[in-house]
Amino acid sequence: MTIQEVLALIDGKAISRNIDLNMQVEMACGADLMSDVLAFTHAGTLLLTGLTNPQVVRTAEIAGVKAIVFVRGKYPPPETIALAEEKDIPLLASRYTMYETCGLLFTARLPSCGLFDLSLKTWREAFGEDPEMNSASLKQ
Repeated sequence: MTIQEVLALIDGKAISRNIDLNMQVEMACGADLMSDVLAFTHAGTLLLTGLTNPQVVRTAEIAGVKAIVFVRGKYPPPETIALAEEKDIPLLASRYTMYETCGLLFTARLPSCGLFDLSLKTWREAFGEDPEMNSASLKQ
């Protein structure tokens, strides 16, 4: 999915100047914990976050994040914008909540960063059961 398509889907605005609107993002991850970003994202990810400090850009650079979307109508301070431009990481904004923004992108078939498989493994280790089987038994 291109940055231009992302902006159209989330009714977003570009914060950074000179964004390549044809840049492709391969998956998305919504997180406010930068430790989760480092642990679970992959190169090519679109990061959705409510954090606007420069640390978000530093984390994105380390994780190979292609672009950052600030959710909930948040706008980053000048030092975050300057660092993102220096690191060539486009910054975007959405007025929607994290839940809504992620939902819009998920509905448009932009995949998640693969966290589902890890959470399923963690669930099985903790509870010794398949959540699909458990939800099926609740419906009966």
